[in-house]
Amino acid sequence: MMGNVSVLTFFTLSGLNYTMQHKIILFALTLLCYAIIWIVNVFVILTIIVDQKLHEAMYIFLCNLCINGLYGTAGFYPKFLNDLLSPFHVVSYAGCLLQSFVIHSSSASELSILAVMAFDRYVAICRPLEYHSVMTRRRISLLVAFSWLLPLHCMFSNTVTILKLKLCGSHIPKLYCSNPLIDKLACSKSITNAAIVYFNIGIYIIHLLFLLWTYIYLIKTCLTSKHGRKKFMNTCVPHLVSLISYCFAVLFDVMYTRYGSNMLSQSLKNFMAIEFLILPPVIHPLVYGLKLTKIRKRILGFIQGQKESV
Repeated sequence: MMGNVSVLTFFTLSGLNYTMQHKIILFALTLLCYAIIWIVNVFVILTIIVDQKLHEAMYIFLCNLCINGLYGTAGFYPKFLNDLLSPFHVVSYAGCLLQSFVIHSSSASELSILAVMAFDRYVAICRPLEYHSVMTRRRISLLVAFSWLLPLHCMFSNTVTILKLKLCGSHIPKLYCSNPLIDKLACSKSITNAAIVYFNIGIYIIHLLFLLWTYIYLIKTCLTSKHGRKKFMNTCVPHLVSLISYCFAVLFDVMYTRYGSNMLSQSLKNFMAIEFLILPPVIHPLVYGLKLTKIRKRILGFIQGQKESV
């Protein structure tokens, strides 16, 4: 396939050592999961776009969170579904880098959007009289741009340094391509790549610290009054559920990438690798759709309207 430092044209993926019967069942379940992700996210996106009353900061950020869910899963599910029907689990060099870029940038963008949403809740609850002067259309646009452009830039920089590496292997022990695993195939370590990786990690540690500080402050503020507790339960709990599900999902992926053990079953390792591509894209729209009053009323109104027309 290649010499020690010959030109690499494709990678082989692992983790699909199942019988054809199991693969067909897994294909059906995966297709169902992907269909649910598309249905619930598109429904929330269209609800927010169509209803002028939902053109507020919180709902605009939620819309972007759902769009990001579709973007990230598009980097995994089509290729994975194809692999389930194919005896060969390979991906081209360019396709591997693209898949890794999409999945990692989506994961990073999700954290950026959650941080922006936390800032919005902080202003709404802690500085309610200043909310409309702080969350202007211009600032909302800047925050949306920040939540997309920063992660795209971070992952693009990382991908460019990966592109320059000379690789001494072509096997990726995972269901999909991942920059850390491609980096492990390098013939020698790149200081530039390591510096960019740690810089990116530093940026998102700051995101996490900001989220932690925001929620500690919000909880302390809301506990002082009954109205504050009610407002926190109505608008912040869905965001907190999304944040916790995201953190656990990414933790599973990091544990798999860094500490994957042969003692674990292949099915468990596969679940750890793709959990963040299954739960958050489903949980985000469902939790927000059920908990946020305006969206829930709009969805129920649409369903009732459909029943009356029938």
